[in-house]
Amino acid sequence: MMRRAFWFTTGAAAGVWATTRVQRKLRQLTPESLAARAADRAVATGHRLRGFALDVRTGMVERETELNEALGLTAEPSDRALPSAAPARAPLEAPPGPAGPTRPPRTIRPPRTSGNEDL
Repeated sequence: MMRRAFWFTTGAAAGVWATTRVQRKLRQLTPESLAARAADRAVATGHRLRGFALDVRTGMVERETELNEALGLTAEPSDRALPSAAPARAPLEAPPGPAGPTRPPRTIRPPRTSGNEDL
């Protein structure tokens, strides 16, 4: 009699445990649960990508500083001016001399119609 009670209790406990596990897994596979999990993973991925981008920017600034120091671009400009090859012009000033070949302005034509627009 004691054996039967033991095995009955063991079977009932195993059944309850298995039912609980199956129900939990089914709840995890519902569309709402899957959407929430996907959203959480997307947010986490976004945070990781943002951290990566910040690390890359920091590294770029450090490397640019190293290169500028190695090339001597961080030194203060000297008092003596370098002679320039050509006189400076305003950026929008036309170049001296005859103008080069010019193209006529492009005309925009309306789209052609086939006459069947009412159909």
